[in-house]
Amino acid sequence: MEISFEESLTELEGIADKLEHGQLSLDESLLLFEKGIKLVRECNLKLKNAKQNVERLILENGDIRCEPFDMQE
Repeated sequence: MEISFEESLTELEGIADKLEHGQLSLDESLLLFEKGIKLVRECNLKLKNAKQNVERLILENGDIRCEPFDMQE
């Protein structure tokens, strides 16, 4: 089952917190780091797909504009 983008980000935050505290063994740290890298790649792919969908929708409406997306708004 695929988890949502938001769930992936939450899990990444948890992994970062655990790694920052340094209470894990080297093996545990490496496993968490590997899982974090996998989650980052999945998030990047989801963002890329979302961007392509938005661009396709804009193109379908005949008005092509590329503007930076500000996630802070």
